[in-house]
Amino acid sequence: MHIEQLTLNNYRNYEGLDITFDDKINVIIGENAQGKTNLMEAIYLLAFTKSHRTSREKELIQWDKEYAKIEGRITKRNQSFPLEIIISAKGKKAKFNHLEQPRLSDYIGALNVVMFAPEDLTIVKGPPQIRRRFMDMELGQIQPTYVYHLGQYQKILKQRNAVLKQMQRNFHQDKSILEILTDQLISHAATLMEKRFVFLDLLRKWAIPIHHGISRKLEELEIAYAPTIDVTENDNKDKIESMYMNKFREVQEKEIERGTTLIGPHRDDLLFYVNGKNVQVYGSQGQQRTTALSVKLAEIELICHEVGEYPVLLLDDVLSELDDYRQSHLLSTIQGKVQTFVSTTSVEGINHETLKKAELYHVKDGKIVT
Repeated sequence: MHIEQLTLNNYRNYEGLDITFDDKINVIIGENAQGKTNLMEAIYLLAFTKSHRTSREKELIQWDKEYAKIEGRITKRNQSFPLEIIISAKGKKAKFNHLEQPRLSDYIGALNVVMFAPEDLTIVKGPPQIRRRFMDMELGQIQPTYVYHLGQYQKILKQRNAVLKQMQRNFHQDKSILEILTDQLISHAATLMEKRFVFLDLLRKWAIPIHHGISRKLEELEIAYAPTIDVTENDNKDKIESMYMNKFREVQEKEIERGTTLIGPHRDDLLFYVNGKNVQVYGSQGQQRTTALSVKLAEIELICHEVGEYPVLLLDDVLSELDDYRQSHLLSTIQGKVQTFVSTTSVEGINHETLKKAELYHVKDGKIVT
């Protein structure tokens, strides 16, 4: 899988751009604030229909313009087809092979992308929402139905929280609406958890041996799911739903008191252990970075295993954050098999055979020259 061509119109600081890419390694070079990360963001958005940097989509549209458009020509399973995202004040449109997709969940998965940026190093030591987002984004690529259930869950969660806020102000309010929303929430929550358990099992399969190799066989990685209810990966959907129902009854008064939903996939977490110790709490910075790198490299293999082709890899200003050993391990792993985009202020100091064979693109003021 690779991106043949990318066209941007009125996107961030790119008034107009039409560029073709090498199917192996593409290095985007430029000073800060010239458009390197904007280009990486555009590729990410072409895959996921959303930015990894902002939820305010009007920021993506160039000043004084009515819309922004991202177009890409993709090769997947030896077939070439176009993708298109249009963002305007009216909303967002996604087209696959010239056909507008009525639901974004029907579009996601057409292009598979793994991004590794400096903030991804916080996947281990950062807050739980970073790890939940990681699961949601990767599961959405390999299981489009996950996107649907996640969207429904978030919609019902918002409604349920609004009802709880109302009940917080008036404690004796009728609970029938809350109970209906709870039943609806549980159905989607159980599906999300079931799919996350499957994903976690796949992630372990790839991440554990990768981590073992990067750590020179000195460390053993374990990844555990930390739910807000007492269930395990061996429990089926019916058991998960039953446990949710019991727990919601147990915490109902506390939820009304606080005016928010206290349990569910939106509060779950991932835990990482190295040699039996929680690396988020007790790990050195080197161990945390090795864990983050292992998880990202595992993503690449996991997606290839599930969809049959390697995804596109975006390395956004991350090489400078890794020491020579981890940098070399990363570049050696992807060499020759993954279309990769590397953004950097300079290639000096990155001595690796992979980058010597790369196509170089220099960015200045939203314009690119090879």
